[in-house]
Amino acid sequence: MSSPVQTPSSTVTATAAVTDNVTATAGVDGKGILITEPAMRQLGTLMASQGGDKVLRVGVRSGGCSGMSYTMDFIEGTGILGDDETYTYEPAGAPSFRVICDPKSLLYIYGMQLDFSSALIGGGFNFTNPNASQTCGCGSSFAV
Repeated sequence: MSSPVQTPSSTVTATAAVTDNVTATAGVDGKGILITEPAMRQLGTLMASQGGDKVLRVGVRSGGCSGMSYTMDFIEGTGILGDDETYTYEPAGAPSFRVICDPKSLLYIYGMQLDFSSALIGGGFNFTNPNASQTCGCGSSFAV
């Protein structure tokens, strides 16, 4: 199932086939940050529990076993910077939410897939980054 992705200037529906026959919703250019339906539902639920005008900031920082680690944090909508890339996701059966990423982080995670698993072992959010030359066993850090 595809979902509209909105930016301040346009709305485009873009999907990409990913592993295990799961479809992920992408940014306007057909890539950006891919988010699978299970991850969108979980993020929509978490966003609703945050209350107010919150957005999800996704990025990278130095650190972790492989050199860089992923960051995800809910921030106030007023914290969006002028050069942030903004995507709006509208998952089926869950509230819509916005994801933002700063331009520097986007260089490292462009095309990344964010998935969610409710498995008891290895569950939670999982990152699949096509730009990573090496990843850590925990899946939360990488090298380029």
